[in-house]
Amino acid sequence: MDVHRARFVPYPTSSISALAFSRTSDAGYTGPLPALKLALGRSNGNIEIWNPQKGAWVQEAVFLGDGKSIDGLAWTQDPDEVDNDGNATPGQQRLFSIASSPNVAEWDLGTGMVKRRSTGNFSEVWCFASQPRWKAQKKDEESRSQDIVAGCGDGALVLLSTADDDLQFKRNLARVSGKKARCMCITYQKPEIVAAGFADSMIRIYDTRNGSQLRQMSLGTGLPGAPKTALVWQVKILPNGDIVSGDSNGEVRIWDGKHYALSRRLTGHDSDCLDLITSSDGKTIFSGSLDGKMAVYRQSANDGGRNSWAKSSHRRMHNGEVKAMAAFDSSRMSVVISGGSDVTPVATPLREYGKENVRFLPTLPQEPQVTSAPKARLLVCWWEKSVLIWRIARLPGADSSLDAERPRKLVAKLTLDTKDSVRSASVSGDGKLLAVSTSTALKVFQLKRRLDTDSLAVRKVDLPKGLTTLGARTLSFSPDGKWLASVTPDSEVHVARFAAEPDQPKRLRCLSQTVELERRHRQAQSSAYEQYDRAISRMAWAPDSSVLVVGDLSGFLDSWVLEGHEDSTAPAIDRAKHDSDKGSDDDMSDSSSDSSDDDDEDVIYFGQHWADNPAGNLLPKLESAPLVMNFRPQKSAAKTVNGNPGVHSTRHNPHAHSHELPTGQHMLWVLTSRHQMHELDVLAGRLSEWSKRNPTAALPEDFTRIKDRAIGAVWDEPRERVWVHGNSWVFMLDTTKDLADAESAQLLKRRRRRRSEPDDDMIRKKHKGTSGAGDKVDVSRRDGAIDSVKRQDNGRWTEVDMTPKRKSAIEDDDNDEEGLQLTRLRSSGDEDGEAAQLEGEMEAKKNWWLTFKYRPILGMVRLEDERSGDQNAPLEVAIVERPIRDR
Repeated sequence: MDVHRARFVPYPTSSISALAFSRTSDAGYTGPLPALKLALGRSNGNIEIWNPQKGAWVQEAVFLGDGKSIDGLAWTQDPDEVDNDGNATPGQQRLFSIASSPNVAEWDLGTGMVKRRSTGNFSEVWCFASQPRWKAQKKDEESRSQDIVAGCGDGALVLLSTADDDLQFKRNLARVSGKKARCMCITYQKPEIVAAGFADSMIRIYDTRNGSQLRQMSLGTGLPGAPKTALVWQVKILPNGDIVSGDSNGEVRIWDGKHYALSRRLTGHDSDCLDLITSSDGKTIFSGSLDGKMAVYRQSANDGGRNSWAKSSHRRMHNGEVKAMAAFDSSRMSVVISGGSDVTPVATPLREYGKENVRFLPTLPQEPQVTSAPKARLLVCWWEKSVLIWRIARLPGADSSLDAERPRKLVAKLTLDTKDSVRSASVSGDGKLLAVSTSTALKVFQLKRRLDTDSLAVRKVDLPKGLTTLGARTLSFSPDGKWLASVTPDSEVHVARFAAEPDQPKRLRCLSQTVELERRHRQAQSSAYEQYDRAISRMAWAPDSSVLVVGDLSGFLDSWVLEGHEDSTAPAIDRAKHDSDKGSDDDMSDSSSDSSDDDDEDVIYFGQHWADNPAGNLLPKLESAPLVMNFRPQKSAAKTVNGNPGVHSTRHNPHAHSHELPTGQHMLWVLTSRHQMHELDVLAGRLSEWSKRNPTAALPEDFTRIKDRAIGAVWDEPRERVWVHGNSWVFMLDTTKDLADAESAQLLKRRRRRRSEPDDDMIRKKHKGTSGAGDKVDVSRRDGAIDSVKRQDNGRWTEVDMTPKRKSAIEDDDNDEEGLQLTRLRSSGDEDGEAAQLEGEMEAKKNWWLTFKYRPILGMVRLEDERSGDQNAPLEVAIVERPIRDR
């Protein structure tokens, strides 16, 4: 493979300004737990939604903002609904944010856009918090929605109601007067009691039922050389009701939750303590400071039975200030996420701190922000309101004239005159058409190379008004450049047809009619993220442009086929009723002609039309959201059909059109967010034979151990190899060979399970798996671990090894490799020896390859050199890297 290392793309990254988990623990839930999500806000106004997936973190969606920094995030969940049979439907999760404005914004999780803004007349919101979820005390007691309390820059506290799927001003709670009355932080101590920290060194306690102030606590004077009044940067509540505060003096203080008196005063940081989090049991506190350091405090009981706090760790975790922290603490996962000006989210183990490693999550988008026109050798990248296009030079070869060609050149730069940022872009394979979309608009441009220079001339292509104003969350041109598929923010799929102007063949146009492809109705379990789960996240075209597949975050796949063959002599646009409507009576047709809907007709383009895949309902539901969807390259067809022979219009059927399905196999290769690999025969609605022989368990261990999720893939067509890449790795898989047979895959899987068994047996029993951060630290490398001790026995000193021994038993896991059933081993010999021999044989075959040479990777795109004429030429790609030092 020939690689262009493209480090010239100035893709910007923004600092992290807010973090919030959809819940802080699993306590209080009686029914099925809703999926856990993390909302991450950045200073450019974007909000990222992450799925922890038990430590396999994946960025599922990005909500584009208006450029104002996200200063705070909060989740609520509507009350559960119970039907007459007593079946409970979980309430929907809702996400709110503040961004230096006099309102609170609610985001539509399904569209990724602002759904509504709060009513009321109050000043700029500096902080806010959501009320704890209501727990009914009696059977007949109705559930209540969660209120939101907001603290403003003028010292006012206001209550907002989220009842009835709305966001309404409820009442003014209190107002503090004075020059330094700004409310810096706020939280709920109890469902009706809030604690708020102010810029005048005060922490005030209010009753939300009547707005009365219950108590106020003062931090006292500031440190020598610092302002006299300290800022209360953060307040949190321990499970027993005690209040924890962090201030500009760098101190962490614990206040008694009943008498509101100072209980503990902990020396925290040398600079401002900006944020705090607490564990669900109230025995651990994390604090972050202005100098990028994080401190850990543990509670322990002394000999007298009295609890005391002590700092157990203080280390630098960020290159800049720690602006935001969030924690989730449960029996299966216990992790702290922190972020700041160094743009990198950091996952730190909470309960297992010191026993597990810290993990740095990817900073670049999970969905590639780069694409290419391989035949025109154009590289396209977009961010904010700009789209940049480079032309990548051909690699130097036998022709010496290529040696003087510049490696790359910026040939076009587009800046959209819109309020919203660019959400998606796509370019046709020949580089003639470019489509760009925001959440509210869609634009298409024709690109043409100027005669006197290498730059591109850009001409806007007129689109149907309905398509232009819909916007799109994702776009994709078909491989032949004739079709543009767009997915609206509401996850509706539209397809537009492009063709040359009849009188100007070099001028491209969009046909005046588009078609909406209907998605199948799915019977799914009730979820707290119904609209979000059905949001389309990935799209793929077949190599012959005859099949289109989309996948949503819940794992469902929808597919459509292009029936018939292109007929250049047929009308550009024609309409015909669905076959099911042709048998209707004439009287019924006449009576309903005035109210007929365009959806009852097929739109035919040059003799072709789109229809549901007949086998689409047979496609299996994926176990998680698809991250990579690519069709396996098709071998060139031996027969070419011109038009639709045998299809003729008659008096009874004036709009005759072909219903012939695409020919050949259309194999869709999918890699999910859990790194489960599948290959689907789309037109047959089943797994391919290759996928049955090569389940996920057969993937090499070097790949399955990768924590960073896949971003994209490129196919090497002549050799049928798929090159997959993530943020920090590139992996090659040769699909012409089998990875391993079923028996071998079972052997490797059992050996890997033994390797991953924890060293400490007690830890394995109490805490299976990791907490959601990094891997476990080796026992001998833990802080304070003892490798050996000396023991006196009958006057003789002997050395005793304290390192725990590995167990030989293999622990069964019913959930391992979900859905994969492999045959048992028939061999009863030495499994380790057999597995080692098998791995050696697989390594000798070289049907896969893995490197961590390129990082961090923004995207990897394919390029072509048509001048060479060599069908077996090596794959040529451009890998766009964004090193941290260049940001």
